[in-house]
Amino acid sequence: MRKVREVLRLKFDAGLSVRKIAASLRISSGSAGNYLHRFNACGLSWPTSLSDAELERLLFPPAPTVPSDQRPMPDWAWVHAESRRPGVTLALLWQEYRLAHPQGFQYSWFCEHYRLWAAKVDVVMRQEHRAGEKLFVDYAGQTAPIIDRSTGEIRQAQIFVAVLGASSYTFAEATWSQKLPDWLGSHVRCFAFFGGTTQILVPDNLRSGVTKAHRYEPDINPSYRDLAEHYGVAVLPARSRKPKDKAKVEVGVQVVERWILA
Repeated sequence: MRKVREVLRLKFDAGLSVRKIAASLRISSGSAGNYLHRFNACGLSWPTSLSDAELERLLFPPAPTVPSDQRPMPDWAWVHAESRRPGVTLALLWQEYRLAHPQGFQYSWFCEHYRLWAAKVDVVMRQEHRAGEKLFVDYAGQTAPIIDRSTGEIRQAQIFVAVLGASSYTFAEATWSQKLPDWLGSHVRCFAFFGGTTQILVPDNLRSGVTKAHRYEPDINPSYRDLAEHYGVAVLPARSRKPKDKAKVEVGVQVVERWILA
């Protein structure tokens, strides 16, 4: 159930702004503002004696059923073009679609049918990368054995690989793990090596970068998101089971494994 009562409490009892309410409850500012708008539009006052279920029904009445053949279809070509812009998500595009067409399709339908449309386009669409647009990052599947001179122990080092989309210029380094500190540190050293950053980072769905993989709206690790915000880049993880999304870095990994680790 939506966090309507908590939004109302933080607004009217605590006097928080919409942005602070959203941050506190881990919801979007748009959702928090929408709840408050609907509450005020209903002419209700706070505090209210309504139960959570009653608030839900009053603020979010079921939409009248409209036959599918009477609902406006999204402009998939426009959606596809807009979704390629940094920071633009399918959720934002669906919200724009519903603002223009309140009786339009639900988010799950929107995402699924966009995926079907894009799959047909991808069959004939060649990926083109602009200079400075994308940096693809991943770890090699192969590790590098490192001998500790003091103990003679052999430790396996992980190999971080980063590849620029347009030029295929590649950076690689060894770290002891794929854990968050090593993951973030490799990015910092990678940026220093290249002398700057790209507009977009494209990681695989490694736990250090993506806490929850999702076809449309993956959850980015908070520390990784902070790093991206610090450097002013967007993070667009490769989709699960979509090898074309990360083809550049997979080629870079092959080069490292064949010419350095072999």
